[in-house]
Amino acid sequence: MGNVRQSKRPLCCITSTCAVGKMEAALFALPWVPVNIAGSDLLAKAWFGDTQYRVLLSDLSTVWEEEMNADDIQSRAQDLNKRLRAPTQAFFSHLCSVARPSFSSQADDPISAAHVALERHGDNLTVKLKSELAGLPFYWEFRCTTTPVAVVCRQLVRPLLAVSRVLQRQVEDLAVLLARKDAEIQDYQENGAVLSRARLQTEAFDAHQYRENFFTQIVPQIGVTLDSLGFDSEMQALYTAVSSGETGQKRKRSPYSSPAAEDNHAAEHHAPDHLQITGVASSLASQEQNNVKGSSGRPLVADSKQTVPSTAGPEERSNSRVKKKKAVGLFR
Repeated sequence: MGNVRQSKRPLCCITSTCAVGKMEAALFALPWVPVNIAGSDLLAKAWFGDTQYRVLLSDLSTVWEEEMNADDIQSRAQDLNKRLRAPTQAFFSHLCSVARPSFSSQADDPISAAHVALERHGDNLTVKLKSELAGLPFYWEFRCTTTPVAVVCRQLVRPLLAVSRVLQRQVEDLAVLLARKDAEIQDYQENGAVLSRARLQTEAFDAHQYRENFFTQIVPQIGVTLDSLGFDSEMQALYTAVSSGETGQKRKRSPYSSPAAEDNHAAEHHAPDHLQITGVASSLASQEQNNVKGSSGRPLVADSKQTVPSTAGPEERSNSRVKKKKAVGLFR
């Protein structure tokens, strides 16, 4: 038998690949945040590790990114700060503390104490920071280049398409819920119930008519444009839920879903991108149910044989504070 040559990847390559995969997953789970950097409105995604970071910026015409590891950060720090003589770990926490506010909703936070400038050089984008460390000026530059189309699709387009499907599913579940509420009210009336306040009376919900009125009357009044950076807190939370892997859980049938709706969404369950978004939609519909139920606690069920499962509250998120290392002795 001939000798079989086995190729082995170097350990450094395997470690680097794992680090890149971890960074990609961490960045993917973060929402896009509308920021204003030096007077320019942008969408930002920024992940900072122990001694590495990755930043994405977009003006909805172009997406820029920069990825830096410990060696790259050390080299650039010494190039921009000639008097700096310290390992990356010694000043990286300071860099994070002054850079994070610029890539978050706290872009105008005076606590960051950093002067920010934005420059464009052809297709590239540079964010310059100037702060103070150990009593001396500390300079940093995020030199972002144009992002490949594959990254734009993975980090922006595909998650937004998934979010739109989740919202569509939520609308369908709410329409089913309204139909059930109309049936419940009709049952009360047929059994002699009388509305005590006439101003609370409503007409039966017509999903088709509502959809037509929404498209022809409501949408033009909203005034949303294609260049709108409309990532508010609710949109960010939904984006994170879709992107962070929580949608990978086994889908449970929503208590408001009709069999036809379940059949329509069965095809999406086997979509090529494998984004199982229906579980998130069911959870959102359950949250809407709690809001509609009101303080009386009366269940929203017309049929006594059906029960509505209770919805657990959102998980508490703990905010970890970055430990700042003493800057004494960083400059010589």
